Amino acid sequence: MAQFKYSLNSSTIKPTPILEKIRIAAEAGYEGIELWHADIDLHLESGGTVEEIRKVVDDHQLVVPTTVMLKGWCEPDGPADVQGMDECRRKMEHAVIVGARHAVAGPPHHGVDFELAAQRYGRLLDLGLELGVRPAMEYLGFAQEVNSIADALRIMEGSGHPEATIVLDPFHDFRGGGGHDDVAKLKPEQIAVCHFDDAPASPPANEQRDPDRVMPGDGVIELDKFVGLLRQIGYSGFISLELFREDLWKQDPLKVAKQGLKAMQAICENV
Repeated sequence: MAQFKYSLNSSTIKPTPILEKIRIAAEAGYEGIELWHADIDLHLESGGTVEEIRKVVDDHQLVVPTTVMLKGWCEPDGPADVQGMDECRRKMEHAVIVGARHAVAGPPHHGVDFELAAQRYGRLLDLGLELGVRPAMEYLGFAQEVNSIADALRIMEGSGHPEATIVLDPFHDFRGGGGHDDVAKLKPEQIAVCHFDDAPASPPANEQRDPDRVMPGDGVIELDKFVGLLRQIGYSGFISLELFREDLWKQDPLKVAKQGLKAMQAICENV
């Protein structure tokens, strides 16, 4: 049975400063940490450097599966497109410095021209590869159109790019209504990272947002099925705890990180 690697998405302990987040992830027993660009920028605004972040990552022998997130890459021709791509370049330059393998490309929340999105994603990939990082396509359950694995695959395949990858997330499968079955259509190398979380029985799935997520095993998502599909296709990459709960943000971040790792392992290592 393939052994997954475990990562902490730093949103789970959001208020903690970025260098402390890295230390906590290592102390809690994770192999990786996903870093948010908002935290990197906050560190820079306080007088720190991106190189300092990389040193702390290396000192704690962690991997950075992704940085989060790239926006503005899917705009029509015009000033918004130029500005969006400039910002994506800046963030991807930071992603390379901190050692990230991928950078998460978040989809527009509104309606999408899938032909344009495919072209723009291919362009984003070319730029990322030129810099040294691979942008990964994310779907969001609460987005108007790109809210399932199938939607993300439509953009990836439309791009025709051999380096196209996806960010999986059982919460977004549940929230968007697409379910997990399309995991079976993926090759393991097409998965940049697999976020991990759960969802409560209420409010109804189509009303839930990021703060509704709960610890794996505390909700109603068929996580055993999700993990089983990952194993079926031979995925052995990073499983990354991603929560956005204010009640957890008020707790000891090390305790939360340890609790989350145990919760993931209890599910992932028994399927």
